[in-house]
Amino acid sequence: GTTFVLHIEQEDETFTEEKFVYENGISDYLLEQVGDKSLTAPVSWHFETQGRDREDKDEYKVKADFSFCVSNTVNVIEYYHNSSFLEYGGAPDKAVKIAFVYALDKYLKTVGKYNKNESKITFSDVADCLVLVINSSSTMTSYENQTKKAITNAFIQKALTDFIKTNLEIYLTENATSANTIVNQVLVNKRARESAEKTKIDIKKKLTGTMDVSNRVEKF
Repeated sequence: GTTFVLHIEQEDETFTEEKFVYENGISDYLLEQVGDKSLTAPVSWHFETQGRDREDKDEYKVKADFSFCVSNTVNVIEYYHNSSFLEYGGAPDKAVKIAFVYALDKYLKTVGKYNKNESKITFSDVADCLVLVINSSSTMTSYENQTKKAITNAFIQKALTDFIKTNLEIYLTENATSANTIVNQVLVNKRARESAEKTKIDIKKKLTGTMDVSNRVEKF
């Protein structure tokens, strides 16, 4: 909602003007990242809460804005806290990993998308198609180190995990078409990963089996 107006003076002392604004906040930023490569429309959530990291710690306030969609060609996951970019995420990153795997795995089991005896999804399968931005803030923040590239607040992690789990479960239940698009893409990612891993193992076994000590030494 904040507008930045850039005035550039020309040689004849007139000015050109350019405006920068995200009318819909981070969902507009998300669309800018994904372009026309999105498989689902951006989902936006907001929450505010308060709590403490431990019983002997002071209570503090937390608020966050979420926006995400799914794409089979673009994957972007970015976390911001108190207006700073968290390169490694920390608490919000752990919350996203736990919540998305939990909610999507539960949905896959509910609708019977898994094949018989198929292993469950991992977050890497989700991350391959996820475009997500979280912008959070808190009145107390614990950083992982002096570079401030990750936060470690236990309450923020728990609050974000619970919030994302709940809202993602509701979203998947109420939006069947988008839910199927998401889980189908995640399953494609999962099965492609497993196929690649199996091929790699098979090639290693084949190469190992056809080598003896003499040609290993010669090659070396």
